[in-house]
This record gives sequence, structure tokens and C-alpha cells, in this order.
Amino acid sequence: MARDSHHRPRVANPFAGGGLDRATHLRADPRWISERVSDPSSRIVPVWRSRSLVAETTRGLAQADGMAYEPVFLPPAAVAPLSEPPEEWIFLGLEGGGKDGRALFAADMSGRSGEEEPPSDGSLDGAGEFLDLRGVGAMLGQPEGSLLAYARALLTWSRGHRFCGRCGSPTRPGQGGHVRRCSSDPCGTENFPRTDPAIIVLVTDGDRCLLGRKDIWPEGVYSTLAGFVEPGESLSEAVVREVREESGIEVGSIRYRSSQPWPFPASLMLGFRAERVGGELTVARQELVDARWFERADFVRRREIGLRLPGRVSISRRLIEEWLAG
Repeated sequence: MARDSHHRPRVANPFAGGGLDRATHLRADPRWISERVSDPSSRIVPVWRSRSLVAETTRGLAQADGMAYEPVFLPPAAVAPLSEPPEEWIFLGLEGGGKDGRALFAADMSGRSGEEEPPSDGSLDGAGEFLDLRGVGAMLGQPEGSLLAYARALLTWSRGHRFCGRCGSPTRPGQGGHVRRCSSDPCGTENFPRTDPAIIVLVTDGDRCLLGRKDIWPEGVYSTLAGFVEPGESLSEAVVREVREESGIEVGSIRYRSSQPWPFPASLMLGFRAERVGGELTVARQELVDARWFERADFVRRREIGLRLPGRVSISRRLIEEWLAG
């Protein structure tokens, strides 16, 4: 796999490049964690049914379509009555650096699975709105989007590991929520957060690129090909296999471009460019409803032909725009 450092992104992809001090050395200090959980100066990042609490802002954050959002952080006292117990909160890191920086925690406010509205005792009225990061990620500042993605991913993992996968016993959080230990003494299995690697690749052939379309996407949206890395294969092998499986195209000259955390629910998207070296386009209908070669001129007149690019929150958009910029 070739390493192409030319034209590397100068700005991190959405959900990356947050720069938060994760303070991993403090996770193993339960006394310090307990003190910060109850400290009024600490702030909680609330998540309800995988949605993040945000509010519209005009304070110069990243904007798209004339709108911008910022996260809403809450003091522990406002969250405790509405969320899981504080011992289930997950320590994210420190704002401001140093052991005396402001502690940030993620808290799940989903409550009972049948609830259709976020829990509230009146204290959250007017604070903001719980929205999906897919929709607002491109309208958040870089550090803010990264933090909300981090919180969402950790809470998703924690919810999915409340019982031991080996013996079925309940698990308990440790290390500030970054490990869940089986409560059964004979077992004692420890589970740590995991990220699923996935490749996402823009395939080119001279002055055209290959894009595919899934049936669940909005009308006219085409995007780069993507898929999970399977056990026992390298990243370049995953690129070759996924492209062949989805389109019948054989690729070479594989070049890494950039990566992106993708907390839907817990992936790391690894972006590549690759060149067609053979094969004829054959759409795998179990994967895509359509795949096409698009000329550069097609993007100039994309409104005329009904072509829509993927949203700016996704690395796929960056891969396409990088190629168009030449």
C-alpha cells in the first residue's frame, strides 16, 4: 500500500482532531473520579437515544447552509436525576489540561427504551435539542464535533456490554467507565471499548471516478465504496476485496488519504484512493442499487443530471472533492 503524503488534509475530518486531554492516567484513580463526578464545576455531555444535546449558535463555529451548532454541557446536579447513576458516567477527559482542568463526563439519559421524549424535570427546558450527529456534525466546530462523537461511541459501547459475553453475568464499570468487568469472581472478564476498522475508497480511471448508491439514501446521492475490514486481511487487501465484491472492478495503486472516527455506532473510516487496473462494472445488488462512472464534467452539471454528493460530515465527500481539486 503506497503512502501518499502529497495533498494530505490540512484540516481534520469531522469528528476527528478534537485535541481533548483524555487524561488516561487518572482513570485508574477511583477516588479522583468520584470527587470529579460530584464536583459542581465538572460538566456532563448528555446523550439521549444516541442523540447529542446541542443548541444553535452565531458565535463563529463551523457553518453549513447558514446554520451552526454548539454542544450543551450540563452540571452534574442537573443530570443526575435524569440519567443513569453517576457510577455509570464515563470520564472523557479534562478541559484546560493539567490535573485541575475541568472534568468532562458522558451520561446516558435514554431511560426506558419506550420513552419517546427526552427525560426532563424542567431543568432542561430551553437548554437545547437532542439531535443526530449525522445531521449536525458538519455544523459543529472541530473540537466540539470530536467530543460529541467520542461521548456517543463510548456510551454505545457501554450499553452493549452490560452483561458478560463469556458467562452472562452483569458487568460493572471501572477506570472511569473505560472498562466493564464481569461481576462473577470465577470469570472476571474485562471488556474494553473497541473500534471497527472500515475502508472507504474513491476508485478512479483516468478522468472519471466510480460512485455507488444504496437504496436507503436520499434520491440522487452517490458516494464512494466502503466496507468493513475482515479478520486476517490488511487494509489494502480490504480495499481490493470490497471494490471487487461491490463493483467487479480490480484496483491497484492504493493510496491512504486520511481517516475519520465514525460513531454510528463504532467505526474508524480509513480513506483511500485507488486506480482501476481491470474488470468491468458489475453492480452487486445485495450491496448497492446502482454504481456508475462519473466524469469530472458530470460534477459541474450535477444539478442538471440530478447527482447529489454525500453530506459534508462524511469523509467520502472529502475524497471526492480532493479528486475534483486535482
